[in-house]
Amino acid sequence: MMYSSRRKPVLYFKEERRLLSGNCTIYKLFGLCMVLVLISLLWLQLSCSGDMSTASHADRRDPQQPLPCPSNTQAPSADDISWGAHKLALLVPFRERFEELLVFVPFMHTFLNKKKIRHKILILNQVDHFRFNRASLINVGYLESGNDTDYLAMHDVDLLPLNEALDYGFPEDGPFHVASPELHPLYHYKTYVGGILLLTKRHYNMCNGMSNRFWGWGREDDEFYRRLRKAELQLFRPSGITTGYKTFLHIHDPAWRKRDQKRVAAQKQEQFKVDPDGGLTNLRYQVESRQELTISGAPCTVINTKLECDQNRTPWCLLG
Repeated sequence: MMYSSRRKPVLYFKEERRLLSGNCTIYKLFGLCMVLVLISLLWLQLSCSGDMSTASHADRRDPQQPLPCPSNTQAPSADDISWGAHKLALLVPFRERFEELLVFVPFMHTFLNKKKIRHKILILNQVDHFRFNRASLINVGYLESGNDTDYLAMHDVDLLPLNEALDYGFPEDGPFHVASPELHPLYHYKTYVGGILLLTKRHYNMCNGMSNRFWGWGREDDEFYRRLRKAELQLFRPSGITTGYKTFLHIHDPAWRKRDQKRVAAQKQEQFKVDPDGGLTNLRYQVESRQELTISGAPCTVINTKLECDQNRTPWCLLG
């Protein structure tokens, strides 16, 4: 007999009730449930065995074979002459800006690898209770960068190069200001040398490094410009870059992370003076620890640094 589609579910349930009441007992239902449980357990066991077999096969991989890495983060081979003979120490003065660091390290590692620049990224993390001192941290980075590097990049953590035509190569002829006033999104005065500046280690030593008198934000770059001139070093800047103020991405949020721009006591007058004796020769610091980190496949070294302050010379290292 044919039934309409609307009635099939009703007939289905009626037939199921009759079947259960007429032919099945409680023991049969119990036995059926046990069979289903056993089948489920058997299926689960087979699945787990398959996963373990796959994992065991992976564990038997040749220990000399490196783990696969993204192509844009692979390190250069030691005998690959296309990477050149020089190695860059990327110095990043740092304190409590972890959101920016998580973006900066993998971005710069990929950027420099694409340009075949041998490099290592050093995060100079200030862990003392004094005000932030960018210049002193760069001095620490120079001294702690090791003999395997021969030039430096003084690099802000919140400034990312977007134009691959920017040159990060060895600045043999003189300091190379990558973030020039014509390209930097914020600072456009002619004597500006902040943001990103490349120097050979020999040239940095000729300047006696940077002054250690600048606690808080700003002005240390302007004083360093005078050191470059005193050392009679020719400053170079990019040419042929057509992206203008869109050459870099500035990821600092001033509303979320305010800069320490307070000028305390004699600091207001001293900030405009040249420091003739200070620099590498009077830097005082302690390396509390070094940590090798990998952020999204990009390696970096965090140097936890405690700076020391002569409060007789620079009492403004403390705000209290």
